[in-house]
Amino acid sequence: MTRAARWAWLVSLVAVTGASGVLAFLLSIGGTAQRGFFERHYVWLFWLNATVAAVLVLVISVAAVRLVLRVRAAKFGSRLLLKLAGIFALVGVVPGLLIYTVSYQFVNRSIESWFDVRLASALDAGLNLGRGTLDGLVNDLSNKTRDAADRLTDTQSLQPLALERIREQLSARTVALVGNGGQILMSVGGDTSALAPERPGAVLLRQARASGVMSQLEGLEDEAQALQGNALLRALALLPSTDMSLGSADRYLMVVQRLPSQVLANALAVQTANSEYQQRALERDGLRRMYLGTLTLVLILAVFAALLLAVTLGNQLARPLLLLADGMRQVAHGDLSAKPVLSSRDELGGLTRSFADMTDQLADARALVERSVADLEGARTNLQTILDNLTAGVIVFDAQQQIDTVNPGATRILRLPLSAYRGRRLEEVPQLEAFAQSVWQRFEQLSDAPEAGERGHWQDAFELQLQSGQDTLTLLVRGAQLPLDGRLMVFDDISEVVSAQRSAAWSEVARRLAHEIKNPLTPIQLSAERLQHKLEAKLEGADQAMLVRSVATIVNQVQAMKQLVNEFRDYARLPSAKLSALDLNALVSEVLMLYAPAQEAGRLHAELAQEPPLIEGDATQLRQVIHNLVQNALDAVSDKPDGHVLVRTQKAFNEAGELRALRLQVTDNGPGFAEKVLKRAFEPYVTTKTKGTGLGLAVVKKIADEHGARIRLANLHLQGDQAQALIGAQVSLSFSKLATAPSPAEPGDAHRAA
Repeated sequence: MTRAARWAWLVSLVAVTGASGVLAFLLSIGGTAQRGFFERHYVWLFWLNATVAAVLVLVISVAAVRLVLRVRAAKFGSRLLLKLAGIFALVGVVPGLLIYTVSYQFVNRSIESWFDVRLASALDAGLNLGRGTLDGLVNDLSNKTRDAADRLTDTQSLQPLALERIREQLSARTVALVGNGGQILMSVGGDTSALAPERPGAVLLRQARASGVMSQLEGLEDEAQALQGNALLRALALLPSTDMSLGSADRYLMVVQRLPSQVLANALAVQTANSEYQQRALERDGLRRMYLGTLTLVLILAVFAALLLAVTLGNQLARPLLLLADGMRQVAHGDLSAKPVLSSRDELGGLTRSFADMTDQLADARALVERSVADLEGARTNLQTILDNLTAGVIVFDAQQQIDTVNPGATRILRLPLSAYRGRRLEEVPQLEAFAQSVWQRFEQLSDAPEAGERGHWQDAFELQLQSGQDTLTLLVRGAQLPLDGRLMVFDDISEVVSAQRSAAWSEVARRLAHEIKNPLTPIQLSAERLQHKLEAKLEGADQAMLVRSVATIVNQVQAMKQLVNEFRDYARLPSAKLSALDLNALVSEVLMLYAPAQEAGRLHAELAQEPPLIEGDATQLRQVIHNLVQNALDAVSDKPDGHVLVRTQKAFNEAGELRALRLQVTDNGPGFAEKVLKRAFEPYVTTKTKGTGLGLAVVKKIADEHGARIRLANLHLQGDQAQALIGAQVSLSFSKLATAPSPAEPGDAHRAA
């Protein structure tokens, strides 16, 4: 005999024993006329049923503990078995509870019928009398309150004196005028410990509004408090309104009266006596315990049978369910391999087959989703790479006008950490409040009244000054509508374009000024010299000296005007470059020979690249460029005892090690460029020198453009960190038009093309 079989026989034996005990008990008390037999065997029958009940409880407890231990050990299928046991137990308990309830009611009614009902009737009559007395008091207060409300309306007097008169007439504790919302408008009397009487409840207000008057008893929940005088009668009567306007609000007369202590004490005494009688009647019922014990034993037997049935049938029902549960657990962990199925032809076997088919479909769907996600991630990466490498700034706003996406170009152009403001509005970014208002006005204009040619997008130019003292940025901004009420803003910094337009305008101005001013300068100088020649011999002393000084002043100013006009002419009519093969090192050496004193004093040094390639250039124009840059650098360090200027040529290579450009750098340790000059250094007449014309770097820029060279200005800082101290400035020209083929990188030339 297996362990399971022995366990089943033991359970069956206990069940039979319990059923026999129950039957014996029922037979012993079946005949109500044989009282002697029941009284003689009451004790041992009671303990017999109690013992059987204890054994059954013990068996059920052992089975429940074993099942709980299986669940805690996380044995697969234990939770399902627990659920099945609970279901079968519920199936047995619900009918048992129904029978238990019916039997309980039957026992109660039978035993109650054995007691004398006259005393219970007398107590009930007393209770009814008390209730009638209380109801009479409530109705009497309602009628008096209604009459008082009518009199108060007739007199048209809603003064505290009238309320006090009503309180004295009704012997009330509190009389109050209540508003439509329950608020106390006026009150007299009441408890001195409270600032205002207690407001009536919303239910009482609705009932009073519906019936005209309503009253109720309060404070009877706690007998001790009620006997101390907290039991109250509260009446609420609707005041008839004589105002015929639609906006008039209802008002109520509220009367609060203490319940007479003698009446309350009698009513509570009757109620207490009735409660004690009922309790004592229950205590006298000795049979009640036996009947309830028997009913409880039957209920335990029903639960036990349900659990036994759950254990017996659970294994059969749980096998396919456990198979499905194991397969679902594998699927939850990502295992979508083929799953086993049952060969049975019932619904559970079909369910396992359907689950296996679904698993195969999920495997195919997951493979498709993974491919789609990979494609989507690739597209997203490509889009993000494009946004990150765009020179233009891109900002995407969501439907709440909050920043959703920002590319590095936007941060670079605006010089603000825009990424830190994601999820916030553009107006919250410091220094961009006015710019944000202008942008949103253009979006609103696009939505409400678009201009001609605007179809879902707009374009405009804005000037933005981020910090005081810095140059103004000129931004070309384009906006567009996105799905789901999103907004797209793309902007470029066109400050250099505007600067180029300004340079072109100045070139035209310089050309015309040079033409108009140069013509009269020579006649002016000749006339002044002729006056000096004619009058100098005829004047003596102070007059002669004044003539000489005046003529000299005129001649000097005319020479200065001629120099200025020549610079105008050179800037406006710079001849086209005649490009030819040129050795930049030789040209630099030739120009630096003019600055021999500075080199001998140690203020000017040269570092020239070895065997540089020839470049395509105009020697005359490049000589002017080198001279201009060197002279500017020497002027910048003229006030420093340790000032020095370094002229350097370098070969620049790309990542593949191929020569792509030849670079000319002029570096000094002077004060550097002012922040406002860096952005407009190549515009005409922008200078910090007291005697400069501001055309030097503008001419250098034009010559660099003619040669296809890129020019850069920068301030130098310690360790290359802009937060460190300023140590000088640098001007760099990169010539990419080489006269010789690019050559491989040489040892020591580690510079890369920027």
